Amino acid sequence: MANWRMAMGRLRRVLSVALSGLALSGVMSGCRQPAATGGRALAPALASARTFQVKGVVQEIKPGTTAVVIKHEEIPGYMPAMTMPFEVKEARQLADLKPGDTVSFRLVVTETDGWIEQVQRLESGPPPTPKPEVESVRVARIVDELSEGDLMPDYAFQDEQGRPIRLSQFRGQALGFTFFYTRCPYPTFCPRLSRQFAEACAQLQARTAGPTNWHLLSISFDPAHDTPPILHAYAKTYGYNPARWNFLTGQMIDIDAITEQFGMFFARDGDSFSHNVRTVVVNAQGRIQRILIGNNWEVAEFVAEMVKAAAGR
Repeated sequence: MANWRMAMGRLRRVLSVALSGLALSGVMSGCRQPAATGGRALAPALASARTFQVKGVVQEIKPGTTAVVIKHEEIPGYMPAMTMPFEVKEARQLADLKPGDTVSFRLVVTETDGWIEQVQRLESGPPPTPKPEVESVRVARIVDELSEGDLMPDYAFQDEQGRPIRLSQFRGQALGFTFFYTRCPYPTFCPRLSRQFAEACAQLQARTAGPTNWHLLSISFDPAHDTPPILHAYAKTYGYNPARWNFLTGQMIDIDAITEQFGMFFARDGDSFSHNVRTVVVNAQGRIQRILIGNNWEVAEFVAEMVKAAAGR
């Protein structure tokens, strides 16, 4: 049974699938707060939040949370049709919903946050039965899952300036990396990760007598679109310093392998991706110090891990 589950997990990574119903202050020079996200100017304030009226089908209600996974229609001018989790401000808005319900809701998006409100059931339906569709088959390496304490394998990438980058070149430094794609529009997903790295970079540089042996990497899992010029334009919107932070693309076989080793999935969902989130800290000895799951980690927590990692702890 264990072998069967392992084989199925590897098969899932070999196939690129379209998933439905997937549960899903002062700033130092060179590391500034982001001025924009995804190549577009950010909204200046909460008062200018954008709102959209949307319809979709409930896929899952997250127990004990204020999150609901909805397969929603296209949101013109903002987001293609896809399946993703949304937060509500009040759990009671989800009290009577169940998977299969068709709902309407208002999506509210600010510079740094997003949520849904005024959720109304339009009709009930049977629970969804996801049936992934095979888009294409791609070659993948068989890799083992990595845990904290393991030695970080070497991978080859290309940075936003077209230069070759290997993870092994950062041995002796604390290395923090996460995964994203530039076309991700929702402020609490990939844009949040980029904002958090921008703030972490600023905090690390601002520390009195802080470590100097550290580096950050943002690795795209959409290499077909996220070429070095695209990554460079995106990186500049976050005020990145290439001496401290790089944005990487690479071969799909390597991206598949490194994401699988950290339990991260990504699957094309229309013109976008359904994906989860992983952020990793590797210490100066090249061992994995911390694997942060999800997008709710605090910058101070990450910075503290990077400081320890720079000392090799």
